[in-house]
Amino acid sequence: MSKATTLLLFLFFTLFLTTSLSKDLCHKDDKNTLLKIKKSLSNPYNNIISWDPKEDCCTWFNVDCGDATVNHRVTSLHISYDQISAQIPPEVGDLPYLQTLIFRKLSNLTGPIQPTIAKLKYLRFLRLSWTNLTGPIPDFFSQLKNLQYIDLSYNDLSGSIPSSLALLPKLEYLELSRNKLTGPIPELFGSFPGKAPDLFLSHNQLNGSIPKSLGKLDFYRIDLSRNKLKGDASMLFGTNKKTWTIDLSRNMFQFDISKVKVAKTVNLLDLNHNGITGSIPVQWTELSLQTFNVSYNRLCGPIPKGGELQRDGAYAYLHNKCLCGAPLQRCK
Repeated sequence: MSKATTLLLFLFFTLFLTTSLSKDLCHKDDKNTLLKIKKSLSNPYNNIISWDPKEDCCTWFNVDCGDATVNHRVTSLHISYDQISAQIPPEVGDLPYLQTLIFRKLSNLTGPIQPTIAKLKYLRFLRLSWTNLTGPIPDFFSQLKNLQYIDLSYNDLSGSIPSSLALLPKLEYLELSRNKLTGPIPELFGSFPGKAPDLFLSHNQLNGSIPKSLGKLDFYRIDLSRNKLKGDASMLFGTNKKTWTIDLSRNMFQFDISKVKVAKTVNLLDLNHNGITGSIPVQWTELSLQTFNVSYNRLCGPIPKGGELQRDGAYAYLHNKCLCGAPLQRCK
């Protein structure tokens, strides 16, 4: 091979390599959509002002693209901590391969949950939290069969909880705390098709009784605190479960805990500010509790000695009917 041929091949290869490396991986439709989203949000400073149309959008801040199997389509969009004054742009529904969507810590993000999110059939992770979103939780979430994680906490959402959320076959985490949700916990929540998701419904205005069907589920974490729920909640307990945390505090529950047995896996047990009666079971001395509170109830009788029941002091037992024994006064 002559030197001229070798040089020509080298130049051709160099040109080919340079062209390949400079070519955008980002799909042009996704880039155009992201630029529309940027415009809809009035070019916010902290997150996406750096989105340069001349650059590959797969390198843009808070944007991730998939691999070659999905033709490097945008799979993740994360916008947070900015002074955005807008609603969620409808163009988010035009990112068809999106798996993760986050709008978080945006105090001036207003309006309803964007209906075009219903188009995101591959969506797995949805976090719309710490904003001022209003309106109901939409029923269309039940159409997104790949959803595993939903966080809608710290908003101003209102209305009832859609029972259709229980139809999501892969749901592992449902966080609806600190909104203005009303009505009962849906009966259908006792029949999630997969394993029971971590369930956080605290700081709302939920009322009524807990569906008995919830007792069939094994929640790893469940927080129903600071609502207006009433009646019996004993079905949530059981030694055959693997519960880690259970917070029922500041409701209007009324049931006898004398024979309630708690799973040995429980680390946090908070029942304060209810109308719970009976005496504390000896079985609770077997628990490795890091947080425990049964104050402001109607409990009576001696506090069993042992385990972690004395670790938090009298605070955990204050304002009951007639509890006695360490860490309270000696029983007469």
